[in-house]
Amino acid sequence: MGALPSPWEHVRAPRVRKCASVQSQTKRSLSPAELDALLRARTGAGCRVEAELADGWFNTAYRVLLDDGRPAVVKIAPPAGVDVLRYERGIMATEAMVYRRVADLPGGGVPSPALIHADREFLVVSLLDGTPWDKAADHLPPATQKALRRELGAVTARLHTITPHDGVFGYPAPEAGLSAAGWRTAFAAMVDALLEDAERRQSPLGLAPDAVRTWVAEGGYALDQVTEPRLVHFDLWPGNVFVTAADDGGPARITGLIDHERAFWGDPAAELVSLAFGGDTGPDSDFAAGYTRAGGTLGSGPAFDHRLALYQLYLALILVVECGPRGYGQEHLAFCRQNLAESAARVRALG
Repeated sequence: MGALPSPWEHVRAPRVRKCASVQSQTKRSLSPAELDALLRARTGAGCRVEAELADGWFNTAYRVLLDDGRPAVVKIAPPAGVDVLRYERGIMATEAMVYRRVADLPGGGVPSPALIHADREFLVVSLLDGTPWDKAADHLPPATQKALRRELGAVTARLHTITPHDGVFGYPAPEAGLSAAGWRTAFAAMVDALLEDAERRQSPLGLAPDAVRTWVAEGGYALDQVTEPRLVHFDLWPGNVFVTAADDGGPARITGLIDHERAFWGDPAAELVSLAFGGDTGPDSDFAAGYTRAGGTLGSGPAFDHRLALYQLYLALILVVECGPRGYGQEHLAFCRQNLAESAARVRALG
């Protein structure tokens, strides 16, 4: 077999459109009147809907103008009773928690929307300035992209200073039941729950679940090196990072991180997996320069590489399993399955 890619080599973002063959099973659509009535009943004030934001595939999101004149985004949780993946249980509360913890960071350093209202059924957050990075990328010169990657490194390092109040690893939502005192135990439970989701939904993994469990067990020595849980966003692809172009002589900048739903308490190295969809995350990258300059430590060595490969495998599993409930088309599913096969090959090579 030919040489496998280094764990540092970033995974290319899919070039295919996520065409849905059916409507996403988790999205709940409301009419403008229904959304206004929901907000009035829960918050005492309503809104005027300006647009549905169609980029997300789990929650439904609307850009609105609140009664007090503030522009905002309202995110609606999936309908009650919808069969979500195990880790997705209670993740709206997780997102609200992250917004609160970010807002409480001494000195700031992690730009994010302001949390206006939190409810089990919906969130209301302030509207960010700027544009999602994936939509702005073609209009940003290389020097600007490099500066933004360094800034993203610094922002991510600041995010990773947030720790849980109870010192527990795993997903924060009690409904998920995926937390533990140690990272090895928590991560194994996270993977096992996803494999059970795959079996229930008959997801075409192309991998034997027991083989995946064995790979995680073989990486236990590396997972045990993570002794302090840190906040990991785990979905920092460019679509979840808002940026503004240079204006009035000022530099382009990051205006906010969004969609903290997949966040968990774990190993900061896991962040590199989704960050890699936007560019190089290796030790000589602009991202790494910004991260370390801000006080973060990325790690290195065989155990670090082993953990990184396991996290790539975990995200690849998520992307395949969620294709069913999201209603993604066959082209996107094929991309995700290829990504999963490549991630599995990297893990096998480390065994």
